Amino acid sequence: MGLSVLAAAVLLPSAAVGSTGRYEWVALGDSYTAGLFVGAPRPALGDTSRDGCDRTANSYPDLVRRGLAVRPLDKPVHLTDVSCDNAAVENVTRDRQQPTSPVQPPEGDPYRWPMVDPQIRRAQLSDRTDVVTVGIGAISLPFGECLELSLSHMSCREYYGHPPQGVESLGAKLARIRAEYSRMLDAIHRTAPHAKVITVGYPAVLPEQGSACGGGATQLGPISPTDIDWLREDALKALNEIIRGETADHGDRYVDRYTSSVGHDVCTPEATQWIEGICGDAAPFWPTMPPGGLPFDCAAIGKRATLLHPNAREHANAAPLVERAVRDALLEG
Repeated sequence: MGLSVLAAAVLLPSAAVGSTGRYEWVALGDSYTAGLFVGAPRPALGDTSRDGCDRTANSYPDLVRRGLAVRPLDKPVHLTDVSCDNAAVENVTRDRQQPTSPVQPPEGDPYRWPMVDPQIRRAQLSDRTDVVTVGIGAISLPFGECLELSLSHMSCREYYGHPPQGVESLGAKLARIRAEYSRMLDAIHRTAPHAKVITVGYPAVLPEQGSACGGGATQLGPISPTDIDWLREDALKALNEIIRGETADHGDRYVDRYTSSVGHDVCTPEATQWIEGICGDAAPFWPTMPPGGLPFDCAAIGKRATLLHPNAREHANAAPLVERAVRDALLEG
Protein backbone atom coordinates (compact mmCIF):
# COMPACT_ATOMS: atom_id res chain seq x y z
CA MET A 1 0.00 0.00 0.00
CA GLY A 2 4.02 6.53 -4.12
CA LEU A 3 5.03 9.16 -7.56
CA SER A 4 7.73 14.56 -16.69
CA VAL A 5 6.15 14.52 -19.56
CA LEU A 6 5.08 11.15 -20.98
CA ALA A 7 3.70 10.19 -24.33
CA ALA A 8 0.65 7.99 -24.11
CA ALA A 9 2.58 5.30 -25.95
CA VAL A 10 4.88 4.92 -22.95
CA LEU A 11 2.03 3.69 -20.79
CA LEU A 12 -0.26 1.89 -23.17
CA PRO A 13 0.38 -1.23 -25.26
CA SER A 14 2.02 -0.51 -28.58
CA ALA A 15 1.27 -2.18 -31.87
CA ALA A 16 4.97 -2.00 -32.70
CA VAL A 17 6.14 -4.35 -29.96
CA GLY A 18 9.48 -5.98 -30.56
CA SER A 19 10.90 -3.81 -33.34
CA THR A 20 14.57 -4.61 -33.87
CA GLY A 21 15.62 -1.01 -33.22
CA ARG A 22 14.69 -1.02 -29.54
CA TYR A 23 14.34 -3.12 -26.44
CA GLU A 24 10.84 -3.90 -25.21
CA TRP A 25 10.27 -3.63 -21.46
CA VAL A 26 6.90 -4.45 -19.87
CA ALA A 27 6.03 -3.34 -16.31
CA LEU A 28 3.37 -5.39 -14.53
CA GLY A 29 2.09 -4.89 -11.00
CA ASP A 30 -0.22 -3.27 -8.49
CA SER A 31 -0.49 0.15 -6.84
CA TYR A 32 3.07 -0.06 -5.48
CA THR A 33 4.19 -0.08 -9.12
CA ALA A 34 1.55 2.23 -10.59
CA GLY A 35 2.33 5.16 -8.29
CA LEU A 36 -1.26 6.30 -7.59
CA PHE A 37 -0.82 9.87 -6.32
CA VAL A 38 2.91 10.57 -6.70
CA GLY A 39 2.79 12.45 -10.01
CA ALA A 40 0.53 13.55 -12.82
CA PRO A 41 -2.00 10.88 -13.88
CA ARG A 42 -1.05 8.81 -16.92
CA PRO A 43 -3.04 8.88 -19.12
CA ALA A 44 -3.82 12.49 -18.22
CA LEU A 45 -7.02 13.62 -16.54
CA GLY A 46 -9.73 13.99 -19.16
CA ASP A 47 -8.03 11.62 -21.62
CA THR A 48 -10.54 9.18 -23.09
CA SER A 49 -8.00 6.35 -22.78
CA ARG A 50 -7.99 6.50 -18.96
CA ASP A 51 -8.65 3.03 -17.57
CA GLY A 52 -9.03 3.50 -13.81
CA CYS A 53 -5.67 1.93 -12.94
CA ASP A 54 -4.13 5.11 -11.47
CA ARG A 55 -0.67 4.99 -13.05
CA THR A 56 1.22 8.25 -12.62
CA ALA A 57 4.40 10.01 -13.59
CA ASN A 58 7.18 9.67 -10.99
CA SER A 59 6.29 6.04 -10.32
CA TYR A 60 9.42 3.90 -10.39
CA PRO A 61 8.73 2.55 -13.93
CA ASP A 62 8.53 6.13 -15.20
CA LEU A 63 11.71 7.13 -13.36
CA VAL A 64 13.55 4.08 -14.70
CA ARG A 65 12.33 4.85 -18.23
CA ARG A 66 13.75 8.36 -17.95
CA GLY A 67 17.02 7.09 -16.50
CA LEU A 68 17.44 4.66 -19.39
CA ALA A 69 16.83 7.51 -21.84
CA VAL A 70 19.41 9.78 -20.19
CA ARG A 71 22.02 7.00 -19.94
CA PRO A 72 21.09 4.85 -22.93
CA LEU A 73 22.09 1.32 -23.75
CA ASP A 74 23.04 0.24 -27.26
CA LYS A 75 19.34 0.55 -28.22
CA PRO A 76 16.47 2.63 -26.82
CA VAL A 77 14.24 0.97 -24.24
CA HIS A 78 10.49 1.22 -24.82
CA LEU A 79 8.27 0.88 -21.74
CA THR A 80 4.76 -0.57 -21.75
CA ASP A 81 3.34 -0.04 -18.26
CA VAL A 82 0.05 -1.81 -17.51
CA SER A 83 0.31 -1.88 -13.71
CA CYS A 84 -3.00 -1.29 -11.97
CA ASP A 85 -4.19 -0.31 -8.51
CA ASN A 86 -5.80 -3.20 -6.59
CA ALA A 87 -4.38 -5.82 -8.96
CA ALA A 88 -3.91 -9.30 -7.52
CA VAL A 89 -1.52 -11.97 -8.80
CA GLU A 90 -4.19 -13.62 -10.93
CA ASN A 91 -4.97 -10.27 -12.62
CA VAL A 92 -1.52 -10.41 -14.17
CA THR A 93 -2.03 -13.60 -16.13
CA ARG A 94 -5.54 -15.02 -15.89
CA ASP A 95 -8.36 -12.88 -14.48
CA ARG A 96 -9.85 -9.66 -15.77
CA GLN A 97 -9.92 -6.79 -13.26
CA GLN A 98 -12.49 -4.19 -12.26
CA PRO A 99 -10.54 -0.92 -11.74
CA THR A 100 -11.94 1.24 -8.95
CA SER A 101 -10.14 4.55 -9.30
CA PRO A 102 -11.84 7.40 -7.42
CA VAL A 103 -10.23 9.91 -9.80
CA GLN A 104 -12.69 11.19 -12.40
CA PRO A 105 -14.52 7.87 -12.70
CA PRO A 106 -17.12 7.35 -15.47
CA GLU A 107 -20.46 8.84 -14.48
CA GLY A 108 -18.94 9.72 -11.10
CA ASP A 109 -18.96 6.10 -9.91
CA PRO A 110 -15.59 4.40 -9.21
CA TYR A 111 -17.18 1.01 -9.90
CA ARG A 112 -18.24 1.89 -13.44
CA TRP A 113 -14.80 1.62 -14.98
CA PRO A 114 -14.77 -0.98 -17.78
CA MET A 115 -13.19 -4.32 -16.93
CA VAL A 116 -9.59 -4.64 -18.13
CA ASP A 117 -7.92 -7.74 -19.51
CA PRO A 118 -5.14 -9.58 -17.64
CA GLN A 119 -1.95 -7.54 -17.72
CA ILE A 120 0.11 -9.86 -19.92
CA ARG A 121 -2.63 -9.61 -22.55
CA ARG A 122 -2.88 -5.83 -22.27
CA ALA A 123 0.88 -5.53 -22.61
CA GLN A 124 0.97 -7.89 -25.61
CA LEU A 125 3.73 -10.05 -24.18
CA SER A 126 5.33 -12.14 -26.89
CA ASP A 127 8.57 -13.72 -28.01
CA ARG A 128 9.71 -10.18 -28.88
CA THR A 129 9.50 -8.93 -25.27
CA ASP A 130 13.00 -8.40 -23.88
CA VAL A 131 12.44 -7.74 -20.18
CA VAL A 132 9.49 -7.94 -17.76
CA THR A 133 9.31 -6.40 -14.29
CA VAL A 134 6.53 -7.43 -11.93
CA GLY A 135 5.57 -6.23 -8.44
CA ILE A 136 2.44 -7.95 -7.15
CA GLY A 137 0.92 -9.85 -4.24
CA ALA A 138 0.25 -7.46 -1.35
CA ILE A 139 -3.46 -6.97 -2.09
CA SER A 140 -4.01 -10.47 -0.68
CA LEU A 141 -2.55 -9.53 2.71
CA PRO A 142 -5.04 -8.37 5.36
CA PHE A 143 -3.87 -4.78 5.87
CA GLY A 144 -7.25 -3.18 5.21
CA GLU A 145 -9.05 -5.91 7.11
CA CYS A 146 -6.79 -5.37 10.12
CA LEU A 147 -7.66 -1.69 10.15
CA GLU A 148 -11.36 -2.53 10.15
CA LEU A 149 -10.90 -5.14 12.88
CA SER A 150 -8.96 -2.69 15.03
CA LEU A 151 -11.78 -0.18 14.73
CA SER A 152 -13.97 -2.87 16.32
CA HIS A 153 -11.33 -3.47 19.05
CA MET A 154 -10.46 -6.91 17.68
CA SER A 155 -7.01 -8.47 17.34
CA CYS A 156 -6.02 -9.07 13.74
CA ARG A 157 -3.42 -11.64 14.74
CA GLU A 158 -5.95 -13.67 16.69
CA TYR A 159 -8.65 -13.32 14.03
CA TYR A 160 -6.44 -14.61 11.19
CA GLY A 161 -4.71 -17.13 13.42
CA HIS A 162 -8.06 -18.77 14.23
CA PRO A 163 -10.46 -17.38 11.62
CA PRO A 164 -14.20 -18.01 11.56
CA GLN A 165 -15.54 -20.54 9.09
CA GLY A 166 -15.22 -19.35 5.50
CA VAL A 167 -12.35 -16.93 6.21
CA GLU A 168 -8.80 -17.72 5.06
CA SER A 169 -6.17 -17.84 7.77
CA LEU A 170 -2.98 -15.92 7.09
CA GLY A 171 -1.17 -19.21 6.50
CA ALA A 172 -3.74 -20.21 3.88
CA LYS A 173 -3.45 -16.80 2.22
CA LEU A 174 0.32 -17.11 1.96
CA ALA A 175 0.10 -20.67 0.60
CA ARG A 176 -2.35 -19.46 -2.04
CA ILE A 177 -0.12 -16.51 -2.95
CA ARG A 178 2.88 -18.82 -3.35
CA ALA A 179 1.00 -21.13 -5.72
CA GLU A 180 -0.43 -18.20 -7.69
CA TYR A 181 2.96 -16.50 -7.92
CA SER A 182 4.59 -19.65 -9.25
CA ARG A 183 1.87 -20.05 -11.89
CA MET A 184 2.23 -16.39 -12.81
CA LEU A 185 5.97 -16.67 -13.43
CA ASP A 186 5.38 -19.84 -15.45
CA ALA A 187 2.84 -17.96 -17.59
CA ILE A 188 5.12 -14.96 -18.11
CA HIS A 189 7.96 -17.21 -19.26
CA ARG A 190 5.62 -19.17 -21.50
CA THR A 191 4.16 -16.02 -23.09
CA ALA A 192 7.46 -14.13 -23.37
CA PRO A 193 9.98 -16.98 -23.75
CA HIS A 194 12.98 -14.76 -24.51
CA ALA A 195 12.33 -12.14 -21.81
CA LYS A 196 14.42 -11.65 -18.69
CA VAL A 197 12.01 -11.55 -15.75
CA ILE A 198 12.62 -9.28 -12.76
CA THR A 199 10.43 -9.46 -9.66
CA VAL A 200 10.16 -6.49 -7.31
CA GLY A 201 9.52 -6.93 -3.59
CA TYR A 202 7.76 -4.56 -1.21
CA PRO A 203 9.32 -1.78 0.87
CA ALA A 204 9.43 -1.47 4.66
CA VAL A 205 5.85 -0.30 5.11
CA LEU A 206 5.82 -0.97 8.86
CA PRO A 207 8.29 -0.07 11.63
CA GLU A 208 10.73 -2.66 12.93
CA GLN A 209 9.08 -2.24 16.34
CA GLY A 210 5.30 -1.89 16.52
CA SER A 211 5.66 0.23 19.64
CA ALA A 212 7.31 2.92 17.48
CA CYS A 213 3.93 3.77 15.99
CA GLY A 214 2.07 6.55 17.72
CA GLY A 215 -1.26 5.86 16.04
CA GLY A 216 -3.37 8.53 14.43
CA ALA A 217 -4.64 8.96 10.91
CA THR A 218 -1.24 9.89 9.46
CA GLN A 219 0.09 6.51 10.57
CA LEU A 220 -1.83 3.27 11.20
CA GLY A 221 -4.78 4.53 13.19
CA PRO A 222 -5.87 2.20 16.00
CA ILE A 223 -3.93 -0.92 14.87
CA SER A 224 -2.16 -2.20 17.98
CA PRO A 225 1.64 -2.58 18.29
CA THR A 226 1.17 -6.36 18.59
CA ASP A 227 -0.76 -6.50 15.34
CA ILE A 228 1.76 -4.21 13.65
CA ASP A 229 4.58 -6.61 14.58
CA TRP A 230 2.50 -9.55 13.36
CA LEU A 231 1.72 -7.85 10.05
CA ARG A 232 5.39 -6.98 9.53
CA GLU A 233 6.88 -10.38 10.35
CA ASP A 234 4.17 -12.89 9.45
CA ALA A 235 2.61 -11.07 6.48
CA LEU A 236 4.86 -8.49 4.77
CA LYS A 237 8.26 -10.10 5.30
CA ALA A 238 6.76 -13.51 4.60
CA LEU A 239 5.39 -12.22 1.29
CA ASN A 240 8.77 -10.86 0.29
CA GLU A 241 10.35 -14.23 1.09
CA ILE A 242 7.76 -15.99 -1.06
CA ILE A 243 8.55 -13.63 -3.94
CA ARG A 244 12.28 -14.08 -3.44
CA GLY A 245 11.98 -17.87 -3.26
CA GLU A 246 9.75 -18.27 -6.30
CA THR A 247 12.01 -15.90 -8.23
CA ALA A 248 15.06 -18.04 -7.44
CA ASP A 249 13.20 -21.23 -8.32
CA HIS A 250 12.38 -19.81 -11.76
CA GLY A 251 15.91 -18.53 -12.39
CA ASP A 252 14.83 -14.88 -12.36
CA ARG A 253 16.13 -11.71 -10.70
CA TYR A 254 14.72 -10.28 -7.46
CA VAL A 255 14.85 -6.59 -6.54
CA ASP A 256 14.94 -6.03 -2.77
CA ARG A 257 12.91 -2.89 -2.10
CA TYR A 258 12.77 -3.56 1.64
CA THR A 259 16.32 -3.27 2.96
CA SER A 260 17.03 0.26 1.70
CA SER A 261 13.70 1.56 2.99
CA VAL A 262 14.04 0.42 6.62
CA GLY A 263 13.77 3.50 8.83
CA HIS A 264 11.44 5.25 6.40
CA ASP A 265 8.24 3.39 7.25
CA VAL A 266 4.78 4.82 7.86
CA CYS A 267 5.52 5.51 11.54
CA THR A 268 8.62 7.67 11.02
CA PRO A 269 8.44 11.49 11.05
CA GLU A 270 6.85 12.99 7.95
CA ALA A 271 10.15 14.53 6.81
CA THR A 272 11.76 11.08 6.50
CA GLN A 273 8.64 9.01 5.79
CA TRP A 274 8.53 7.08 2.50
CA ILE A 275 5.16 5.45 3.18
CA GLU A 276 2.08 7.62 3.63
CA GLY A 277 -0.39 6.56 6.33
CA ILE A 278 -4.15 6.27 6.25
CA CYS A 279 -4.07 10.00 5.61
CA GLY A 280 -1.01 11.55 4.00
CA ASP A 281 0.42 13.97 1.49
CA ALA A 282 -0.73 13.47 -2.09
CA ALA A 283 -1.39 15.39 -5.27
CA PRO A 284 -4.57 17.52 -5.29
CA PHE A 285 -6.45 15.21 -7.66
CA TRP A 286 -6.39 12.42 -5.04
CA PRO A 287 -9.49 12.09 -2.76
CA THR A 288 -9.60 13.09 0.89
CA MET A 289 -12.04 10.40 2.08
CA PRO A 290 -10.98 6.73 2.32
CA PRO A 291 -13.19 4.21 0.50
CA GLY A 292 -15.60 1.86 2.18
CA GLY A 293 -16.92 4.29 4.78
CA LEU A 294 -13.80 4.25 6.98
CA PRO A 295 -14.22 6.93 9.66
CA PHE A 296 -11.26 9.13 8.75
CA ASP A 297 -11.71 12.68 7.47
CA CYS A 298 -8.32 13.37 5.93
CA ALA A 299 -9.43 16.80 4.73
CA ALA A 300 -9.85 17.91 8.35
CA ILE A 301 -6.08 17.60 8.86
CA GLY A 302 -5.11 18.86 5.41
CA LYS A 303 -4.31 15.40 4.07
CA ARG A 304 -5.48 12.93 1.41
CA ALA A 305 -6.62 9.32 1.74
CA THR A 306 -3.30 7.66 0.95
CA LEU A 307 -3.92 4.33 2.74
CA LEU A 308 -0.37 2.99 3.26
CA HIS A 309 1.17 3.70 -0.14
CA PRO A 310 4.68 4.78 -1.13
CA ASN A 311 5.28 8.45 -1.76
CA ALA A 312 7.57 10.00 -4.33
CA ARG A 313 10.64 9.50 -2.11
CA GLU A 314 10.14 5.74 -1.98
CA HIS A 315 9.59 5.49 -5.73
CA ALA A 316 12.79 7.51 -6.18
CA ASN A 317 14.54 5.00 -3.90
CA ALA A 318 13.16 2.00 -5.81
CA ALA A 319 13.96 3.39 -9.27
CA PRO A 320 17.78 2.94 -9.28
CA LEU A 321 17.42 -0.58 -7.86
CA VAL A 322 15.05 -1.57 -10.65
CA GLU A 323 17.03 0.32 -13.29
CA ARG A 324 20.19 -1.56 -12.36
CA ALA A 325 18.37 -4.87 -12.70
CA VAL A 326 16.88 -3.88 -16.08
CA ARG A 327 20.26 -2.73 -17.37
CA ASP A 328 21.99 -5.90 -16.23
CA ALA A 329 19.29 -8.07 -17.80
CA LEU A 330 19.45 -6.31 -21.15
CA LEU A 331 23.24 -6.10 -21.28
CA GLU A 332 23.45 -9.80 -20.49
CA GLY A 333 21.54 -10.44 -23.70
